[in-house]
Amino acid sequence: MMRQPTFFDKESGAKGVGAERLLLYALGEFQVRGKLLAGRDLPFDRLRGAFRRAAEAFGVEELGDEEAAAALAALGAEVRRVPTFVAKHPFRVVVPEPLAEKSRRFFLETKKRD
Repeated sequence: MMRQPTFFDKESGAKGVGAERLLLYALGEFQVRGKLLAGRDLPFDRLRGAFRRAAEAFGVEELGDEEAAAALAALGAEVRRVPTFVAKHPFRVVVPEPLAEKSRRFFLETKKRD
């Protein structure tokens, strides 16, 4: 028998949305909230709230640390691993200016469509 999905079920991972789109939205939302993103060496913890809000906005599960780090690197961010005793989420991220601007535009265009 096939299980019927309920209204509260979320898609697993970022299927249907794409991890890149999810992270572009998150990085754009981070900036629209008045936070400086471009060129800063940010601990992953500072971005987790934006990742969570983006996942909620798209109705998908939040990306795991490894998956988010790989997708950020694929987008062009500098991602480096730090020892787990330094941080709960063991990555630091530097987002270059072009990616920061692209994500800000993506977020604003996506919000306009809603």
